[in-house]
Amino acid sequence: MSGHTTELVVFILLFAIVSGMGFVAARWRRPNDLASLNEWGLGGRSFGSWITWFLVGGDLYTAYTFVAVPALVFSSGALGFYALPYTVVVYPLVFLVLARMWSVSHVHGFVTPADFVRARFGSPTLALLIAITGLIATMPYIALQLIGIEAVLKAMGITGHLPIIIAFAILAAYTYQSGLRAPALIAFVKDTLIYIVILAAVIYIPARLGGWDSIFQAAQDKFAATPNAGDGIFLNANNQLQYVTLAFGSALALFLYPHSLTGVLASKNRNVIKRNMSALPAYSLVLGLIALLGFMAISAGVKPIVTDGKVDNNTVVPLLFDKMFPDWFTGVAYAAVGIGALVPAAIMSIAAANLFTRNIYREYINKNATDAQEAGVSKIVSLLVKVGAVACILLLDPQFSIDLQLIGGVIILQTLPSVALGLYTRWFHKGGLIAGWALGLAAGMWMLYLIPNPASGKQHFGGSAFGLSNLGFDTKMTIYAGFLALAVNLIVAVVGTVIFKAAKVADGKDATAQDDYFADEGDPKVKDLDLTGSH
Repeated sequence: MSGHTTELVVFILLFAIVSGMGFVAARWRRPNDLASLNEWGLGGRSFGSWITWFLVGGDLYTAYTFVAVPALVFSSGALGFYALPYTVVVYPLVFLVLARMWSVSHVHGFVTPADFVRARFGSPTLALLIAITGLIATMPYIALQLIGIEAVLKAMGITGHLPIIIAFAILAAYTYQSGLRAPALIAFVKDTLIYIVILAAVIYIPARLGGWDSIFQAAQDKFAATPNAGDGIFLNANNQLQYVTLAFGSALALFLYPHSLTGVLASKNRNVIKRNMSALPAYSLVLGLIALLGFMAISAGVKPIVTDGKVDNNTVVPLLFDKMFPDWFTGVAYAAVGIGALVPAAIMSIAAANLFTRNIYREYINKNATDAQEAGVSKIVSLLVKVGAVACILLLDPQFSIDLQLIGGVIILQTLPSVALGLYTRWFHKGGLIAGWALGLAAGMWMLYLIPNPASGKQHFGGSAFGLSNLGFDTKMTIYAGFLALAVNLIVAVVGTVIFKAAKVADGKDATAQDDYFADEGDPKVKDLDLTGSH
């Protein structure tokens, strides 16, 4: 920690201020009673355009994004920029989906995507599978937020897990007290800090490194000297298909995550969602600048920290800041990363808790649960989810947690036919959707199992780039495993639906109506509805 005192003081001070805001958030826009999922888990469904913009942006652009995207650019080059087209493509796609999801959720009081599936397809089994899928995909995502904080602490010379445990204990306490209002309020500070740090970095650091020509030349020289055919400052024939399918598959997966829908359902009307889908691409500009930090780290000669013989590329951005910025501003930059972990981690734990409460506890344990009982269970489960995330870091190799996130993206994509397509069509049979989910998941796991990672020495689950040679093609080209798994899912769901309908197998009853998908805040069905009610 020697030499990092100023950075540590600034980091702790800003972290403490934000934590205080988390506790104060319980009094911000305070309702008469927080003891319901509608208030604790969705902020009363009352957030306007500005709050939603910061909340959803803070939810999607996480601490892990801040360190992992430039780390991928640092190690692989152009492939790391897949995050740019994916965050551009995603907004037109979800523009079509989320306004409908908001309307039908407000008419029926849905809190989770599994609530919608339960009503739309009349299948508790399918809803349970969607809920479990969301829980499994979200858990490693929460653990990954810790890796962002851990990378910053390593750069300050702090080792051990106690600081992370303390940080998440504070997070758990104010999330328990304030619910979704806490990350909504903190998101203002988090995003402001990130914008300041990134804009300063792209102006100040290139000036110190001799300009952008020098930076790109250093990156090109590094990749030219490596034996890896998949890296470089440009894409090549081997990784172009992987780049396109990873970007498109990630775009399809992004708003299927329960925490993404939680931020959207907290909006007060459809127009808020439409305005946000138009404005959120502004974050993509910042993401592109964040990615360029990877090339800057190469030019600056940054060497990742090695722990127990393993290179931790996630430390390249904190180390770059430490090398280039004055100590006080490095502390601000570290705080931006650390606070950037708190907002999404809080929303993710709330979303996971809501899934358990609505689709497991209420459906199978206590069908007559009151609003207060639901809120109480969600609070407790949100604590347990955070404990589980900390346990992932304490008990597992952090690299394994990153691999888990790659697996999580493949897993959550398997909910697309039921959730996203279900908003537009009731044609699918519940049996076909269940069969598609199962075989798509199996195909995805099989492909991920076959993917090695020579850099880490792993033979299995070493990434998401599936070699087409595994399917008998004579090529070195790779494709995103989640993309193929989703294709299997859709084909099986279509074929299964045709078979079940031809055999006249009974289907579930649709509890939604066509008008529900266009209802707005002023609609009588919304105005008169007790939004804390069940489906």
